Amino acid sequence: MQREHRRIGWVFLCALALAGAAHLIGSGSTPQFTVNDKAFYADQNLVNFVRPGLIFKITAAEIAADGTITARVKVTDPRGLGLDRLGVVTPGVVAMTWAVAYIPQGQTQYVSYVTRVRVDAASGRSATQATGEATGTFTPVGDGEYSYRFTVKAPASIDRKATHVVAVYGNRNLSEFDLPIDRDDDFFLFVPDGSPVTVTRDVVSTASCNRCHDPLALHGGNRRSMEVCVICHTPQTSDQVSGNTVDMKVMIHKIHAGKILPSVVAGGKYFIGNADYSEVGFPAYPDARNCSVCHEPNSTAKQKDAHLTKPSRAACGSCHDDVNFATGVGHLDLPQLTDNQCANCHTPQGELEFDASIMGAHTIARFSQSLPGVVFDILGVTGAAPNARPTVTFSVKNKKGEPVDASKMAQLRLYIIGPTTDYYGIPPAIDARTATAKGNGIYEMVAPTALAATAKGSYSVSIQGYNNVTLLEGTQRQQDARDIGLNKTRYFSVDGTPVVARRKIVDTAKCNVCHVSLQIHGGARNDATEFCSACHNAGAATTGANGHGLAFSQFIHRIHRGEELTYDFIFGNTNFREVVYPGDLRNCDKCHVNGSQQLPLPAGVRDVLDPNGPLTPIGPTAAACTGCHTSQQAVSHGLAMTSTLGESCSVCHGPNADTSVNRSHAR
Repeated sequence: MQREHRRIGWVFLCALALAGAAHLIGSGSTPQFTVNDKAFYADQNLVNFVRPGLIFKITAAEIAADGTITARVKVTDPRGLGLDRLGVVTPGVVAMTWAVAYIPQGQTQYVSYVTRVRVDAASGRSATQATGEATGTFTPVGDGEYSYRFTVKAPASIDRKATHVVAVYGNRNLSEFDLPIDRDDDFFLFVPDGSPVTVTRDVVSTASCNRCHDPLALHGGNRRSMEVCVICHTPQTSDQVSGNTVDMKVMIHKIHAGKILPSVVAGGKYFIGNADYSEVGFPAYPDARNCSVCHEPNSTAKQKDAHLTKPSRAACGSCHDDVNFATGVGHLDLPQLTDNQCANCHTPQGELEFDASIMGAHTIARFSQSLPGVVFDILGVTGAAPNARPTVTFSVKNKKGEPVDASKMAQLRLYIIGPTTDYYGIPPAIDARTATAKGNGIYEMVAPTALAATAKGSYSVSIQGYNNVTLLEGTQRQQDARDIGLNKTRYFSVDGTPVVARRKIVDTAKCNVCHVSLQIHGGARNDATEFCSACHNAGAATTGANGHGLAFSQFIHRIHRGEELTYDFIFGNTNFREVVYPGDLRNCDKCHVNGSQQLPLPAGVRDVLDPNGPLTPIGPTAAACTGCHTSQQAVSHGLAMTSTLGESCSVCHGPNADTSVNRSHAR
């Protein structure tokens, strides 16, 4: 009843204030929302009045002589207007939870003052866990500014020279205005005796996590930053169900290594609580050995090189969990009872790749600096016409610009397909190792078959290939590697009309934000922007009991939908229902470019084959949408909106419609 009265009160206040809302907040101060934000589509007057968003900013903290801990926080909207945490003076109740911890002298991780004990009912196992509190006392001290007095007190033995941190995380609930729940967190470092902070914990930046996690939002979504996460995820905290530590450096390595952990490969499981991470596959190529994905060299984290300069048994043993440091098993029979000597052998970088240095031990052969390199270019296409065999001129060189003998390559293929309005079917692979050498790494290849008599418009030719290379040959660290060239694509006209490239839907650079180096089908196919679509088109499909369409519009949506699919989606030996997308699937711009998710689709886009699907062929819009929206009702809706004249999806889902693609996916 109280909530309903407040809702009616806000509706009344909104009605009074809407006309003058812009005047109240000042010209040009409206928060800037994008098409991916739900507030972008709300009534502008309502947005001006409610001012969605939440920003926490802790400005001070202190610990009194009796151990009382207080912090001061400013709670505002994105334009700096103070918010009433009770939701009386300004819309939306703001909930806050607080944490406080310190870094003991000589150590590098936090110890929390706020803890709890959890007991697993099944095993009786108990675990102490760092946590937060929300039972303290708030005192208003200004416009949206509050003093918070913790319930917990610092002990009499407090080290007043140690680095301390207070953190707040929480949300602002605007659901009664049909707007989202806004979330934020913040932290504040201080030394109780007033001296400057010199010791911090800042190894991996939140921005690095958000490459894939879009955004980092754990435990209900209020924890948004690594700086806050590492306050509780320390050796102090363990999981009562599994007994595993949730220390960040151990837990995160194990989660991201998942299915390649030696203990998992041997038949074990890695889980925390009810979450089993044994099937997690790291999206970056090829797996969690690619340390620089999280430990980014250009990171803003103050201790970004800690993984190189301060190796430890806990961090290294998290992935290499078949090593027994106490006995030396798995460690060249060398017991290691402390971390004191780890850096003696495991230096940041040695003289050779694949050595015992940290960078060397994690070298991925595909990215070896000693690979000669394969660099492709397609220089031109001549003789292209209906019923004719075009000639493709291309070059193959190494990264020094020296010619490569194409005839001796392990693989070298060309693919020709068109028209670019919409490819259809899988083009045959042309073995280009038989091309005629013209000198200086330049080759000419005449297509073995003629273009169709009905060929018209623009076509494309793409190239892929690699050499097999042995690295550190003759040494104990000898490695085999594929030296792979980046795909190239060139467009050409077959009838004299202007050359038109295939529409650009995604960008390989966006794929590589998570995947780092897209490496599909053995690695030789690595350009999603132009190359992959030559085969993954509306007319491509697999056959048999698990046959399905290969069109990117449907195939990629299904893969990334993964565990949320309502059916098994099997390709080869992989059931993609095991895939967990780390980001937010509503963020179409994570992959799409130039608003390519918007309707209507361009003219000439063809229906999609989907063997064993609920509908085949299926309209191109319905194929894309039902890649994620897999229910029978969704497929039926797509069918109902299709006639012999085509799809009418854009009537309701066009860019200006109330249920446009962007609006329907707004967050």
